[in-house]
Amino acid sequence: MKRIVLIGILCSLSGLSVWAASQTLTGRISDSMCGKSHASMGEMGKNPKDCTAGCVKAGAKYVVVSGDKIYEIKNQNFASLPANAGASVRITGDVDQDGKTITVSKIAPVGK
Repeated sequence: MKRIVLIGILCSLSGLSVWAASQTLTGRISDSMCGKSHASMGEMGKNPKDCTAGCVKAGAKYVVVSGDKIYEIKNQNFASLPANAGASVRITGDVDQDGKTITVSKIAPVGK
C-alpha cells in the first residue's frame, strides 16, 4: 500500500512542470487598476512609474503588459518590481497554464 501511495505522489510531482512554463516576455510593469494605459488617471497618469506606484499603494497589484496581453504577477513581493514600475522590461518567470499569471524569477530593463 505504501508503494502505491509513493508512486502516486511521485507521478503527481512529476506533472507539476506541465502546469507552468518558464518564459521571457518583453513588456511593461504596470498595475491592475490601469492595465495597458494610465491615461484615465489624469495628471498622475502622465508618469507611468508614479502612477503604477500610487495605484499599488492604493491596493492594485503589479502586472506585466506584453503586447495585447496582461499577466498578473503572483509574487507581488519580488524585490525589483517597485524599481521597475512603469518601465519597459524583459521579465522571466513561470507562466501558469491559464496564460494569465506569471511567477517572476528575473527582471531586466530593456536595452541593457
